[in-house]
Amino acid sequence: MQIRIANVDDATAAATLLRRSIVELCNVDHRDDAEIIAAWTANKTPENFCKWIAADHVLVAVEIDGLLHGLLGVAAMTATGDLTLNYVSPDAQFRGVSKALLAALETHASGMGINCIRLTSTTTAHRFYLAAGYEDAGPPDKGFSSMLGFPMAKTLRDRSTRP
Repeated sequence: MQIRIANVDDATAAATLLRRSIVELCNVDHRDDAEIIAAWTANKTPENFCKWIAADHVLVAVEIDGLLHGLLGVAAMTATGDLTLNYVSPDAQFRGVSKALLAALETHASGMGINCIRLTSTTTAHRFYLAAGYEDAGPPDKGFSSMLGFPMAKTLRDRSTRP
Protein backbone atom coordinates (compact mmCIF):
# COMPACT_ATOMS: atom_id res chain seq x y z
CA MET A 1 0.00 0.00 0.00
CA GLN A 2 1.18 3.51 -0.82
CA ILE A 3 -0.19 6.76 0.61
CA ARG A 4 -0.03 9.71 -1.77
CA ILE A 5 -1.60 13.09 -2.42
CA ALA A 6 -4.89 12.78 -4.27
CA ASN A 7 -5.29 14.18 -7.76
CA VAL A 8 -8.21 14.84 -10.10
CA ASP A 9 -7.65 11.50 -11.84
CA ASP A 10 -8.75 9.86 -8.55
CA ALA A 11 -12.10 11.67 -8.46
CA THR A 12 -14.42 9.04 -9.92
CA ALA A 13 -12.87 6.14 -8.02
CA ALA A 14 -12.75 8.18 -4.80
CA ALA A 15 -16.41 9.17 -5.01
CA THR A 16 -17.37 5.55 -5.61
CA LEU A 17 -15.21 4.42 -2.67
CA LEU A 18 -16.75 7.02 -0.35
CA ARG A 19 -20.30 6.01 -1.25
CA ARG A 20 -19.56 2.27 -0.99
CA SER A 21 -17.86 2.71 2.37
CA ILE A 22 -20.83 4.58 3.78
CA VAL A 23 -23.43 2.17 2.40
CA GLU A 24 -21.57 -1.07 3.18
CA LEU A 25 -19.60 -0.29 6.35
CA CYS A 26 -21.60 2.31 8.28
CA ASN A 27 -24.85 0.40 8.85
CA VAL A 28 -24.75 1.17 12.58
CA ASP A 29 -25.03 4.85 11.70
CA HIS A 30 -27.49 4.90 8.81
CA ARG A 31 -29.48 1.84 9.90
CA ASP A 32 -30.07 1.01 6.20
CA ASP A 33 -32.38 4.03 6.00
CA ALA A 34 -32.45 5.16 2.36
CA GLU A 35 -33.05 8.81 3.29
CA ILE A 36 -30.06 8.92 5.63
CA ILE A 37 -27.84 7.20 3.07
CA ALA A 38 -28.98 9.62 0.36
CA ALA A 39 -28.26 12.65 2.58
CA TRP A 40 -24.84 11.30 3.63
CA THR A 41 -23.71 10.37 0.13
CA ALA A 42 -25.22 13.35 -1.73
CA ASN A 43 -21.98 15.34 -1.77
CA LYS A 44 -19.72 12.35 -2.48
CA THR A 45 -19.35 13.14 -6.18
CA PRO A 46 -16.33 13.40 -8.47
CA GLU A 47 -16.98 17.13 -8.83
CA ASN A 48 -16.93 17.72 -5.08
CA PHE A 49 -13.86 15.52 -4.69
CA CYS A 50 -12.03 17.81 -7.11
CA LYS A 51 -13.14 20.81 -5.03
CA TRP A 52 -11.84 19.13 -1.86
CA ILE A 53 -8.48 18.49 -3.54
CA ALA A 54 -8.23 22.19 -4.38
CA ALA A 55 -9.22 23.38 -0.90
CA ASP A 56 -7.98 20.72 1.54
CA HIS A 57 -5.20 18.23 2.12
CA VAL A 58 -6.51 15.01 0.55
CA LEU A 59 -4.64 11.72 0.61
CA VAL A 60 -5.41 8.37 -0.97
CA ALA A 61 -4.16 4.88 -0.24
CA VAL A 62 -3.47 2.81 -3.33
CA GLU A 63 -2.57 -0.82 -3.82
CA ILE A 64 0.94 -1.18 -5.18
CA ASP A 65 1.16 -4.96 -5.16
CA GLY A 66 -1.51 -7.53 -4.58
CA LEU A 67 -4.95 -8.63 -5.64
CA LEU A 68 -6.78 -5.33 -5.14
CA HIS A 69 -6.27 -2.60 -7.69
CA GLY A 70 -7.08 1.06 -7.40
CA LEU A 71 -7.97 3.10 -4.35
CA LEU A 72 -8.09 1.49 -0.93
CA GLY A 73 -8.96 4.58 1.11
CA VAL A 74 -9.42 8.35 1.15
CA ALA A 75 -8.69 10.85 3.92
CA ALA A 76 -8.81 14.65 4.07
CA MET A 77 -8.00 17.44 6.47
CA THR A 78 -8.49 21.20 6.34
CA ALA A 79 -5.61 23.64 6.72
CA THR A 80 -6.74 24.23 10.31
CA GLY A 81 -6.57 20.58 11.36
CA ASP A 82 -10.16 19.43 10.97
CA LEU A 83 -10.32 15.85 9.71
CA THR A 84 -13.16 15.76 7.18
CA LEU A 85 -12.80 12.34 5.55
CA ASN A 86 -11.33 8.96 6.48
CA TYR A 87 -12.98 6.16 4.54
CA VAL A 88 -11.79 2.73 3.47
CA SER A 89 -12.96 0.57 0.60
CA PRO A 90 -15.10 -2.34 1.83
CA ASP A 91 -12.69 -4.54 -0.12
CA ALA A 92 -9.78 -3.36 2.05
CA GLN A 93 -11.42 -3.30 5.49
CA PHE A 94 -9.20 -4.36 8.42
CA ARG A 95 -5.98 -4.01 6.40
CA GLY A 96 -4.74 -0.90 8.23
CA VAL A 97 -5.72 1.52 5.48
CA SER A 98 -7.57 4.05 7.67
CA LYS A 99 -4.84 3.83 10.30
CA ALA A 100 -2.12 4.52 7.69
CA LEU A 101 -4.07 7.43 6.20
CA LEU A 102 -4.67 8.91 9.66
CA ALA A 103 -0.97 8.61 10.56
CA ALA A 104 0.02 10.30 7.29
CA LEU A 105 -2.39 13.18 7.91
CA GLU A 106 -1.14 13.57 11.48
CA THR A 107 2.46 13.74 10.24
CA HIS A 108 1.45 16.26 7.58
CA ALA A 109 -0.45 18.35 10.15
CA SER A 110 2.50 18.35 12.52
CA GLY A 111 4.78 19.47 9.72
CA MET A 112 2.39 22.36 9.05
CA GLY A 113 2.59 23.44 12.69
CA ILE A 114 -0.87 22.12 13.56
CA ASN A 115 -0.77 20.73 17.10
CA CYS A 116 -4.33 19.43 17.39
CA ILE A 117 -6.56 17.52 15.01
CA ARG A 118 -10.30 17.71 15.50
CA LEU A 119 -13.01 15.54 13.98
CA THR A 120 -16.56 14.40 14.41
CA SER A 121 -16.69 10.62 14.46
CA THR A 122 -19.51 8.35 13.49
CA THR A 123 -20.61 5.62 15.85
CA THR A 124 -18.95 3.14 13.48
CA ALA A 125 -15.53 4.80 13.76
CA HIS A 126 -15.63 6.00 17.37
CA ARG A 127 -13.67 3.05 18.82
CA PHE A 128 -11.14 3.31 15.98
CA TYR A 129 -10.35 6.92 16.87
CA LEU A 130 -10.19 6.19 20.60
CA ALA A 131 -7.65 3.44 19.86
CA ALA A 132 -5.67 5.93 17.74
CA GLY A 133 -5.29 8.30 20.71
CA TYR A 134 -8.21 10.64 20.06
CA GLU A 135 -10.33 11.72 23.01
CA ASP A 136 -13.93 12.73 23.23
CA ALA A 137 -14.14 16.53 23.12
CA GLY A 138 -17.74 17.01 24.15
CA PRO A 139 -20.99 15.12 24.30
CA PRO A 140 -22.29 13.35 21.20
CA ASP A 141 -24.61 15.48 19.16
CA LYS A 142 -27.20 14.76 16.54
CA GLY A 143 -25.91 15.44 13.08
CA PHE A 144 -27.84 15.28 9.86
CA SER A 145 -30.71 12.80 9.74
CA SER A 146 -30.43 12.36 13.54
CA MET A 147 -27.16 10.40 13.32
CA LEU A 148 -24.91 10.72 16.35
CA GLY A 149 -21.63 12.56 15.91
CA PHE A 150 -18.83 12.32 18.46
CA PRO A 151 -16.62 15.43 18.68
CA MET A 152 -13.05 14.25 19.18
CA ALA A 153 -9.56 15.73 19.28
CA LYS A 154 -5.94 14.65 19.52
CA THR A 155 -2.94 16.73 20.51
CA LEU A 156 -0.05 15.87 18.23
CA ARG A 157 3.50 15.40 19.31
CA ASP A 158 6.10 16.96 17.04
CA ARG A 159 6.64 14.62 14.09
CA SER A 160 8.44 17.11 11.89
CA THR A 161 11.83 15.83 12.99
CA ARG A 162 12.72 12.18 13.19
CA PRO A 163 15.64 10.66 15.12
